[in-house]
Amino acid sequence: MKEKFIALLKQHFVVIFVTISGLIASVILANSIKYKYKSYENITVTGLASKDFESDQIVWRATFSEEGENMSEAYTALKMDADRVKQYLLKAGLKESEIEFSSVSTTKNEADILNKDGEKIGTKFTGYSLSQSVTVNSSRLDLVAGISRSITELIQEDIDIYSESPSYYYNGLSTLKVDLLAEAAKDARNRAKTIASNGGGSLGAIKRCTMGVFQITGSSSNEGYSYSGAFNTTDRYKTASITVHIEYGVD
Repeated sequence: MKEKFIALLKQHFVVIFVTISGLIASVILANSIKYKYKSYENITVTGLASKDFESDQIVWRATFSEEGENMSEAYTALKMDADRVKQYLLKAGLKESEIEFSSVSTTKNEADILNKDGEKIGTKFTGYSLSQSVTVNSSRLDLVAGISRSITELIQEDIDIYSESPSYYYNGLSTLKVDLLAEAAKDARNRAKTIASNGGGSLGAIKRCTMGVFQITGSSSNEGYSYSGAFNTTDRYKTASITVHIEYGVD
């Protein structure tokens, strides 16, 4: 009788243990499923903002050069050219503070010596080539752009001058970037709210936020997207754009 009672007690203990173990396993499984489900209750969106603007600074450079059999001769000729270039720019309406001349660059010229069969057997010194650049930095865009096109008139005065295309910049770029970031973040939030509401939820707090690419492109150009971020300096009229990637929780 005692042995039957003990056996019966053991059977009940096993049943109770299995039942409790099952309940615990169910709770753990339910919590893990819930956690896994909640871990995916996030929305990641990309916000975009852009703005057209006009440059307010122009930088233009021109280079002129002279050659001579000796250094002194070439330098004297180059100095005369620099004076004439400066006078031309001042007469065109520029201020001295807007004009800057670089140091003089010097190159030794050599010519090949050939034998009767046309083979090179050495070189000989033929003189010096000297060059100098003038850079104009101004906020008067129309004036400098006009000078960059007209200065080649000095070629008619025997000045060997090469005019580069102007570069255009914007001094308020840092402020513009901050404003665009705010607009891009607002755009991202609107997108996320739409997704959340259409899914039957409400938008929660920001989980993570990263800034995307900031780009400056020409307003009338067909510049492509650059992963490193384009920075256009050739166009006077530009478009700035920026993206932000934001991950929101969902309540």
